[in-house]
Amino acid sequence: MTASPPPRRTALEQDRLDSALKDLFEQRITFNQTLGLTVESLAATGPTARITMRPELVGHFLYGRLHGGVISATLDAMGGLALMVAIGEKHPDENAEQIMHRFARMGTIDLRVDFLRQGIGQHFIASAEVTRLGGRVGSTQMRLVNDAGLLIATGAAAYMVS
Repeated sequence: MTASPPPRRTALEQDRLDSALKDLFEQRITFNQTLGLTVESLAATGPTARITMRPELVGHFLYGRLHGGVISATLDAMGGLALMVAIGEKHPDENAEQIMHRFARMGTIDLRVDFLRQGIGQHFIASAEVTRLGGRVGSTQMRLVNDAGLLIATGAAAYMVS
């Protein structure tokens, strides 16, 4: 006999989880506030977030380019968010509080960033997808594009997830 899948959380409980994830990402991780990261989507296939360019994020004063550290930190944050969404999907029977508790030990193990173009634009969209979610380690691939849709940077990272 095939075991039936665990029961899926209700739509109301999924909304609670989405709200808690958005609050964690945008408000409780205060460095994300410094970056100006705002969640655009919490899609299970890969979340997206946005950064609006502002003077505090400039890395090269003559050209007004986005600082490489901002790019790296954004991609790192997106990899973490993608794993949080994936962990929620992996445990569909758990409520928002139970899922949020799972992030207590989460942290970056390794991060690689490839800077492909100058970070020039009015705003940038970051996205990430999970390539592997194990019991202890999760891996992601991330992308950052500018407002014209040009790929600015890509990243790959590994995270401790338990």
